[in-house]
Amino acid sequence: MYFPYLRGRQYELLVLRELAEENLLGMHVIPIIEPVKISPTFMSTMEAFAKAEQKIALIFNPEVGDLAGKKQKTVNDLRIFLEGGKVVPSIIVNTSALECLRELQIASGNILTILDNGDFLKTYEAVFGSDSPLFTLFPDDRRIRRVVRENKILFEDKFQKKPRNADYPEDEFLSDDHLYYIEEGYQGFGDYSIVGNEFTESAFAPRAVAIHIAYFDKDNALRIRHFISDSNEGISDVAGKFAEAVSKLAAWYKNVEPKPFTRGLQTLLRHYANGTYPGLPTLKKLSIMHHLELIGQFLNEVEAK
Repeated sequence: MYFPYLRGRQYELLVLRELAEENLLGMHVIPIIEPVKISPTFMSTMEAFAKAEQKIALIFNPEVGDLAGKKQKTVNDLRIFLEGGKVVPSIIVNTSALECLRELQIASGNILTILDNGDFLKTYEAVFGSDSPLFTLFPDDRRIRRVVRENKILFEDKFQKKPRNADYPEDEFLSDDHLYYIEEGYQGFGDYSIVGNEFTESAFAPRAVAIHIAYFDKDNALRIRHFISDSNEGISDVAGKFAEAVSKLAAWYKNVEPKPFTRGLQTLLRHYANGTYPGLPTLKKLSIMHHLELIGQFLNEVEAK
């Protein structure tokens, strides 16, 4: 099972909504949203998952965005999404975890938890005691492994974010958790997709445009290719920078084997063929969409064997 963790920014919500509407995730992917605001796009995304009868996890004590720190109001505002049984109630194990669980009034065995900080191990034990949550997502941390013994999900930030787009290497290893998580005693794995854990809502015109495309190598390890524009001296002509980057993507795709085939990637390649520029938010959306769909395809194929 794969648990991609997204922060609920506009382009991330659009990724999830389109994947749900087009039934492209598969049954082995459960996205987790940490909502930053209750926007019309957030509402329509949740509706799309409900209509598709696709599971999605929702954080009830977000740490970032407009809903952070509001506790009871946030729980009350989000409670409506629990109707229908496809939304997995989820909490971050932090100082608000116990209060949030009390407000939710849901049995521990139905809760997904994020335990990404070993300093909150005692909080985790106090909240859950001997009752194991439905899932606990945590990094490869020995202290946490000693405490969490059931329903374990390996959860780490795999994307090596760089200060500038121009700093990315051409190609690098991303992850092989999908190959080994079962034999290492986990029920699933999760990450922050190709966004990374860092949260910011502000955006700046880039000097370089980067397209990040995940793919499987011949050994089924997951790697990521970074296609970077060339004319990176200033911030003008972002469309031209995109054309430079996407032309490199198209050239790579002609020769790579096995060829990844997803809706997100094919849409990017159509922009190259048509000479169109989708805008930076859509570029981010398509790259994330490709990654999530790619992992879903892999897990579907494994299950079918």
